[in-house]
Amino acid sequence: MMSSTIMNKAAVPLLIQRIAVTLFMGIWALDKFVNPGHTAGVFTKFYGISLPMEMTWVLGLVQLAVLIAFLVGFMKTYSYFLVFLMHAGSTLSAWKVYLALYDGNLLFWAAIPVLAALWLQFSLRDFDSISLDNKLRAGALPS
Repeated sequence: MMSSTIMNKAAVPLLIQRIAVTLFMGIWALDKFVNPGHTAGVFTKFYGISLPMEMTWVLGLVQLAVLIAFLVGFMKTYSYFLVFLMHAGSTLSAWKVYLALYDGNLLFWAAIPVLAALWLQFSLRDFDSISLDNKLRAGALPS
């Protein structure tokens, strides 16, 4: 059984990280609506997939739904892992950029500590007690 002291100490930092990651990845999700051509270009360049612009909206909706579940801590095992996988996919798809260290793309390296943080978020999900899952489990929400 986890110590309530440890859970209390971890809860706020994990919530702050969820908010920060949602802002970080939310910009990319919103970009799929605001600038679908950019998303289509990214998919062509990094994934080798020709993506119709309409499909970017579908991807944006799915990504926003997962991010909202992540933000509120709903279905933590699934939503946290899906956010990790989304970011892992984009990080790994840019592998060529990492090999070209000094070609003006150093900001891509910021994705690696974010990926580590997302793995920590998933691994520590049981300590992430400021969440909808915990509220539902405790019966704290009105029916």
